[in-house]
Amino acid sequence: MRVLITGGQGQLGRALQAALAGHEVSAPGHAELDVTDAGKVREAVRGFGPEVVIHVAAWTDTAGCEADPARALQVNGEGTRIAAEACARAGAAMLYVSTNEVFDGEKAEPYHEEDEPNPINAYGRSKLEGERYVQSLLERYYVVRTSWLYGPGRVSFPEKIVRAAREQGRLRLVTDEVASPTWTADLAGAIARLIRQPVWGVYHFTNHGYCSRLEWAAEILRLSGLEGIPVEATTRREFGAPYRKAAFSALANVRGARLGIELRPWQEALAEHLRTLRSDSGAAAPQVKTSGRLGLG
Repeated sequence: MRVLITGGQGQLGRALQAALAGHEVSAPGHAELDVTDAGKVREAVRGFGPEVVIHVAAWTDTAGCEADPARALQVNGEGTRIAAEACARAGAAMLYVSTNEVFDGEKAEPYHEEDEPNPINAYGRSKLEGERYVQSLLERYYVVRTSWLYGPGRVSFPEKIVRAAREQGRLRLVTDEVASPTWTADLAGAIARLIRQPVWGVYHFTNHGYCSRLEWAAEILRLSGLEGIPVEATTRREFGAPYRKAAFSALANVRGARLGIELRPWQEALAEHLRTLRSDSGAAAPQVKTSGRLGLG
């Protein structure tokens, strides 16, 4: 299969390249392919001739999007429109990576694929705009919503927590923001399986289960041998973030499960991520403890 990945040198883009090993893949980064440049996007799609374009490129800085919503719409909305139009011209299918932040967080249980989006911040609105362009311009498309991504390629939440714990000796995390931590390697594997099946539509792919930011941090500390670090519970209001976040935005994988595509529990994925960091970086990486409860031995 010939696959073009926009944002191919980012965190998820690199995980996708690994998951698609054996396929013919082009994965330009932003320096090579600015998705807001219609001419370059058309040229890239036409020149490579992909069967499917995985549109990963996005501006994911929630605070930045809130400060500059016009730029958020340009990159996440118009950039997606440009990619979708290029796919339509070339006869390629498209997979668009979206977010749990298209939901308002008012639901008391995980959101299903057919639930009505209602974003409450600029980032979520810009990503929903991208979803709508994909759905209106293409017949052969996948929209994959995910949440709380972390993985190799940049300093993600787990690494930030370990670093802060060691440097500060205590942490302060919110309890009223709940979603599903998702390891890029697992998400990439699910996407690689999905694009082999022409079952178009919206999918929710996250590691199974959900937690608060505080619960996520507590598990990171436990696996890193830092469970003695005190963690203070706080709320989003007390924390004073310059943007709104959904209180509960866990996603239910209903449609993917029907195809046999399911991701393992978030705790197991997190344990493997931290163990991989230790293996790759030696003593500089967090020490990871495994447990029978996680089934990792």
